[in-house]
Amino acid sequence: MKKIMNILFLSCLKASELIEKKFHLKLSFTERLQLKIHKMMCDACTLYEKQSRILEKGIENQHKFIEKNIDIEDLKKSITKKLEDK
Repeated sequence: MKKIMNILFLSCLKASELIEKKFHLKLSFTERLQLKIHKMMCDACTLYEKQSRILEKGIENQHKFIEKNIDIEDLKKSITKKLEDK
């Protein structure tokens, strides 16, 4: 029974590793099950996953700007100007 408990229940450290892994690789069935069970009991890891998802989207959007050769300095000046006009 103790072995089954160790397999099913993760530490927050291991759960956060699986959350990050999930953004880049496919999790195995066991990893998905472990993560799901852990998040059902741990609000902190559920929140961590939401925050990580937001960061991943932001990084992805940043890469899109770089790929389009948008001048970041011009973009900053444009945003600053629009904020000052309001």
